[in-house]
Amino acid sequence: MLQERIEGKWIETFASVFKLCRVESGTVVAILSETQSRPVNVQLTELALHQLGAKAFHLIIPTPAQTTNIPIRSTGASVVLQGIKPVVEALSNSELVVDVTVEGLLHAPEVSAVLKNGTRILMVSNEHPDTLERLLPDPELTIKVKLGLKKLKSSKKMSVASRAGTNLNIDVTDATPGAAWGYADRPGLMSHWPGGLCLCFPQEKTVNGTLVLAPGDVNLTFKRYIETAVELTIVDDTITNISGNGVDAELFREYTAAWKDEETYAVSHVGWGMNPLARWDSMAMYDKRDFNGTELRAFAGNFLYSIGANETAGRYTQGHFDLPLRNCTIKLDGETVVKEGVLQGDLAP
Repeated sequence: MLQERIEGKWIETFASVFKLCRVESGTVVAILSETQSRPVNVQLTELALHQLGAKAFHLIIPTPAQTTNIPIRSTGASVVLQGIKPVVEALSNSELVVDVTVEGLLHAPEVSAVLKNGTRILMVSNEHPDTLERLLPDPELTIKVKLGLKKLKSSKKMSVASRAGTNLNIDVTDATPGAAWGYADRPGLMSHWPGGLCLCFPQEKTVNGTLVLAPGDVNLTFKRYIETAVELTIVDDTITNISGNGVDAELFREYTAAWKDEETYAVSHVGWGMNPLARWDSMAMYDKRDFNGTELRAFAGNFLYSIGANETAGRYTQGHFDLPLRNCTIKLDGETVVKEGVLQGDLAP
């Protein structure tokens, strides 16, 4: 197990990312945390901002009581703000919010109110600093991510196939696009570190086909590599059948059924990883408490399929799975952007 202590090199790591977020002397920065936040990341944030001369302040909120007996992990939908108006106002009146909450504000309902005045948000994933150090944002990667996002925005159809049996057709017309390159450098932007992915939130009833989780693919809610195949039948966004005889299929069935909510089975977002520094095999090297798994969402060439909340389609639920798949071929309006898990053309590193 890695130790969690202040290291000089990690102060420099955090400071370098905040510089990319345009933090300089006098920049007003809110450090948003909760009582269950990873202390070392909160402390590194404070020290790095001090080093840059920022006017930083802490907003620390008691972690809210659980509302269900079902464990919730790695959703990006923190409920810590609880709609508390003075907190939202304090954040929205800052130039930058560094989000070091446990789950992160990525899908939190208050985000739009925080961003409306031009505030920037950087969500620091709940990782051990060892991971964050390895995955420093790269402006060269930003260029590639923006190019991928441009392709996605201009497309109408996404198709995904694999030798394992995946065969998905997705109408991305009017889908809400999104991307993250690891830093928030312009007004009204939210990003997360680690970054490096392109995705979209499809409209209602636009996803159909078969998704096969093959050995080596990942269920990040469980922080677990798939060991036995799981086949998902998807009709009009919703998983209608979960096929498989191993423990992976059983875990999938049990957890989704526990919510007793049809929207838990529906698509949240789809996309692909762009980050050549992120590694598929990294999860095997960390204890679960040291690893949140954002790296595996971003590794270059993965197809990321997620189920759960999707505001674009008017769906809200606490159940959530992020499922990075390897060895898939992804096409946008017939153009191959990923071939058997490898980025193609001008998206390649």
